[in-house]
Amino acid sequence: MTATAYAMVSQVRRRELKTRIALAAFIGCTAWFIVPSIWPLIWFAAVLLTQALDWAVFSRFRRDPDREPDRAYLVLCCATTVLSVAVYAAISAFMWFQGGEVGRLFAMVQCAGGLLHVSLHMHHARPLLISAVSPHATYFFGLPVFSAVATQNWHELLIAIGCLLYMSHLVVAVRQSNSTTGALQTARDAEKSARRKAEVANAAKSDFLAVVSHEIRTPMNAVISAANLLRRTRLDSQQREHVSMLIDAGDVLMGLLNDVLDFSKIEAGKMELESADMIVRDRLSTVVRLWEPRALSNGVRLKVRIAPDVPRAVRTDPLRVQQILFNLMSNAVKFTRDGEIGISVSWTDGRLNMAVADTGCGIPADRLGQIFNSFEQADVGTTRRYGGTGLGLAISRKLAELMGGSLTVESIDGEGSTFVLSLPVTAIEGAAAQPVRPMEASGSLAGRSVLAADDHEVNRRILQLLLEPHGCRLTLVENGAEALEAASGQRFDAILMDMQMPVMDGLEATRRIRAGEVNGATPVIALTANALDVHRAAWDAAGVHAYLTKPIDPVILATTLAEACAVKGPEAEAAVA
Repeated sequence: MTATAYAMVSQVRRRELKTRIALAAFIGCTAWFIVPSIWPLIWFAAVLLTQALDWAVFSRFRRDPDREPDRAYLVLCCATTVLSVAVYAAISAFMWFQGGEVGRLFAMVQCAGGLLHVSLHMHHARPLLISAVSPHATYFFGLPVFSAVATQNWHELLIAIGCLLYMSHLVVAVRQSNSTTGALQTARDAEKSARRKAEVANAAKSDFLAVVSHEIRTPMNAVISAANLLRRTRLDSQQREHVSMLIDAGDVLMGLLNDVLDFSKIEAGKMELESADMIVRDRLSTVVRLWEPRALSNGVRLKVRIAPDVPRAVRTDPLRVQQILFNLMSNAVKFTRDGEIGISVSWTDGRLNMAVADTGCGIPADRLGQIFNSFEQADVGTTRRYGGTGLGLAISRKLAELMGGSLTVESIDGEGSTFVLSLPVTAIEGAAAQPVRPMEASGSLAGRSVLAADDHEVNRRILQLLLEPHGCRLTLVENGAEALEAASGQRFDAILMDMQMPVMDGLEATRRIRAGEVNGATPVIALTANALDVHRAAWDAAGVHAYLTKPIDPVILATTLAEACAVKGPEAEAAVA
């Protein structure tokens, strides 16, 4: 018998102490009402004393539930149980002999109830169960037998036989209860074990995704950045086509990687939504600018229709709306070889409805209900012909549902499909469009001093090739310790910081630079291949100005640096003054 079983019984007895005392008070009052005398009061006082003794003896299990009890202590616990139950059930003998027919009936009911109670609540520890059952069983069976022998009224033995039948049924019930309890405990243990394994597996999956994401983004940074740099050079038409193919392939690969990461976040319940104003026409213009050239290259027209009553601006998560539209447009362009693709926007009772309709191959009716499943596509040959993971629509529907909306589809095989995104949004009156400012990084970065820390030689070379044409002075270091040393002796307008580096990582270097005097106020921009939300949160805690992921987007990098330097400029002037 393990200590846990005794500790469990001890906890049950502690929780039910008030109930036992209240029940004893009720039984004593009832006994006094049937047989007015001082004995019920004396019995109740004895019950209080034995319950106090029971509390004191079992307190050791409550203080130290995992401690294995020695034999002497177990004997003491059993003896205390026998005493407390014997005193508690003694009122049955008083009522049997002094209460007449009503008292005898009351005594049998009280004994039967006591047997049921201890059987259900003390079966975890068999020695304690036997100690608690014995006094009740002695009174329950012994009183009618004693009366039958004493009075020679052998008919009372029938009561004893009935008591035996009751106790036999109770034994069966207790065994079944023990079996059920054991099965439940086994199931709970199995469930806990499975949960622990799932948590370990989920942590391993997250670690794996983080590592894979970092390891893929690092070489892809070199591939895509080199392709962008190559596109800036003088190329003939065939070479330019090859570079475009290289960049498009890189974008597809990064899209697949981002889909896997997004799907992982949604499944783990860690996808966080934002709330911001979205200019409806501006967001649609962004989608059209990206997909119209690709649609036209397939000979497909792209049309946008916005109903007159659609609000100019709404409050929602613009990034996720754009992500859903991108996925829908990606499918429409991918599967449409002639005809047109239409984007229709309407407004119905506080819901923004955005429909993407195409005249493509359509979806067979028997596959229509499965296309929103993870890793599902319309047929097994789709991946081979068109590529993709089958995650785009699954992610889009889950995002729509997280935003309180829906994503549905209607399709006719061979004629086309219509996907409808419906989102509950709040119309914003008088929201001003955010003008897209022209890229002026070249002038903004001219003469600026930038510190860049990255342990990868190719990445440092890419930064050099991307930023030096803008006229900035670039200081390159290989790890956080070198970045800290450089930042301690020279003022910089901005700092680019990688995350995973030898000697000292980027987070620690950023914290130490922030605590320094020379560049404590200098904007730090995280430029890393670690793209999970946990990494972003770590950088936010370190106090970075911006968070950029690899592969590097040359325009975003230059724009972000220019903004950071513009922030640094006034601060530096104030410091000098």
